Amino acid sequence: MIQDIETIDEFLAHRTADVEEAVRTAAATEIMPRFRQLAAHEIDEKSGPHDLVTDADRKAEEFLTEALVKLLPGSVVVGEEAVHANPATYEAIKGEAPVWIVDPVDGTRQFVHGDPGFCTLVALAHRGVLLASWTYAPARDQLAVAVRGRGALLDGEPLRAGLPAPGRDLEVATSHPDYTTDDQKRALLGLWTEGVSPRACGSAGLEYLAVARGELDATAFSWEAAWDHAAGLLLVEEAGGAHLTLAGEPFRITGGNALPFTAARDAATARRVLGLLSGGA
Repeated sequence: MIQDIETIDEFLAHRTADVEEAVRTAAATEIMPRFRQLAAHEIDEKSGPHDLVTDADRKAEEFLTEALVKLLPGSVVVGEEAVHANPATYEAIKGEAPVWIVDPVDGTRQFVHGDPGFCTLVALAHRGVLLASWTYAPARDQLAVAVRGRGALLDGEPLRAGLPAPGRDLEVATSHPDYTTDDQKRALLGLWTEGVSPRACGSAGLEYLAVARGELDATAFSWEAAWDHAAGLLLVEEAGGAHLTLAGEPFRITGGNALPFTAARDAATARRVLGLLSGGA
């Protein structure tokens, strides 16, 4: 097992391209051949009609699980579909081993409906600290990579979130109503106010990418599942943004966060959104 952070840093200094290749290969072999080609028997419901899983999700996660552990011996994988099958595997995020956090198809509903707004999310963390992330939108052939302390890139070009335009409404992507409880809806109500333009989110990973690109001012989400957030939170951080929970603290991938929380283009915007969420809660 890898024993210290320096060894992981050395891995990141030399093997990020190998992770990128694994992500691209998973998408090319298991996801894109099924895009707009899914048969009914390849789509299943999990918790309900809005919570879907497909053969592409399962097969891509299996591919990535094998490939990533092979790249970094001693690491473990926490993947959305594996956790659905065995919730106890989620606890590995809190363990001592380096952990890959994987969402094979983020935006499965979009994928099922033939919409290109989906992506594959991979993040590497150790002892609760996010170290690197990969956000790949295969239908658009866009890849964003972030490494802690080394910045964020989209297709090789630096990402900077920048600042919201003065005098314009804040554009905020929020938890989708189909996935939100009544209590969560009430907590988000503070965003429906003058000076803010909220909308339902699509793929969480692509919303985080939009924040990192400066195309979206902030997100406001009400759930904790690490595979939806880990990659994007690091991407936003390394692009100059910030994230805060309702307790005024950065979001922790190990859980126990005060919800809802926000990720924003800059710290001032994060605090502004947090104030509105506090009012709604």
